Amino acid sequence: MLKIKTEKIHDTVVTVPGSKSYTHRTFIAAALSDGLCRIENWLDSDDTNYTLAALNQFGASFDKTPEGVVINGRKGDMDASDTPIYLGNSGTSMRLLTAYAAIGNGRYELTGSDRMHERPIDHLLDGLSQLGGKAVSVNDNKCPPVEVTGSKLNGGTVNLNCSISSQFLSGLLLIAPYTKNGMEIHVSHGPVSKPYIDMTIDIMSQFGVDVVRSGYDQFQISGGQTYQSGHYIVEPDCSQASYFWAAAAITGHSIKVNGISKESSQGDVRFVDVLSAMGCRVIHESDGITVEGGKLSGIEVDMADMPDQVPTLGVIAAFAEGTTVIKNVAHLKVKESDRLSAVINELTKMGISAKSENDDLIITGGKPHGAVIETYEDHRIAMCFSVAGLMAPGIEILNEKCVEKSFPTYWEVFDGLYER
Repeated sequence: MLKIKTEKIHDTVVTVPGSKSYTHRTFIAAALSDGLCRIENWLDSDDTNYTLAALNQFGASFDKTPEGVVINGRKGDMDASDTPIYLGNSGTSMRLLTAYAAIGNGRYELTGSDRMHERPIDHLLDGLSQLGGKAVSVNDNKCPPVEVTGSKLNGGTVNLNCSISSQFLSGLLLIAPYTKNGMEIHVSHGPVSKPYIDMTIDIMSQFGVDVVRSGYDQFQISGGQTYQSGHYIVEPDCSQASYFWAAAAITGHSIKVNGISKESSQGDVRFVDVLSAMGCRVIHESDGITVEGGKLSGIEVDMADMPDQVPTLGVIAAFAEGTTVIKNVAHLKVKESDRLSAVINELTKMGISAKSENDDLIITGGKPHGAVIETYEDHRIAMCFSVAGLMAPGIEILNEKCVEKSFPTYWEVFDGLYER
């Protein structure tokens, strides 16, 4: 358990690690590439290391160096694996690598934590089936573990349901160049979290593969292509930056996060626009983005495309005047935890009115007080409620080490907010 210090913080500048989402996608493209890929500023965390270890199990060797990680791409060739591939509670790893396994050689079993075995993946399995792939839920419950029989897919046309996760689409996009005839993907429902699709296509473009698209409804990728080996740099993680922008918002201080640009394909960079609407001042600079806190007011905002920021916004809303309505966030129930219930439970402990109605989260601001915060083994719950502790004395975070899933140095960077 970690007790958050309610001490004076100062205007400051922070640096966050590389993007988790970009790291996963860069690793997979590198493993599929035609040679050695050097990747700098990658996020070294539990989730990304699950992906890296899994790719090694598929036969892509790697070497961690002081300058980054070097992955030896195998141009789509993969080894069979008699040993189950364990992915913890990394939903990104599970979804992207289930698709990856479909173009492999032989049988693969992808498994994870107990919570992972509750997270639906049937829409992706259905999509792979339409393409001639063989991928099934081992327990026939629409969730992992999954068994995939890899083969050289012909490709073709697929109708894909993305109402639960855009990662189902990202998984198919990443393997599409390695099918014989390419893919034409039609999105039948959704997609949620649209910016993550943009990130996937951005990575494919960086590696030399083009995607022809019609908005978020239809995608065409030619088969027989190869990702190009080379030198790649992962940009800083906007999701992790949000905790420090949130700290600025509720304390009234000015906090700059280095290396992030409003031009980023990461959808979470737009979280600063939400903070601006609530009363913060946002300054876009050539080397980062600064948020300066102000008088906070509740707002109504659609967060379907920024799901990871909903818990953080929930904490900020607790300190705002009036009611905040966070719309279209039902898919948070199938994240690393049921994040809707988690936010409601922990804000209620702090004396704040929070409830869910239909697909929305509704929070009425007030005067939050201290509480022992259950993190549900969810890194984002731990990080966002730590911010509350800057202004609400007595916040204690259970299982604070769960941040290692995505931001192993979080508490060190967070400690840098305090005046010395």
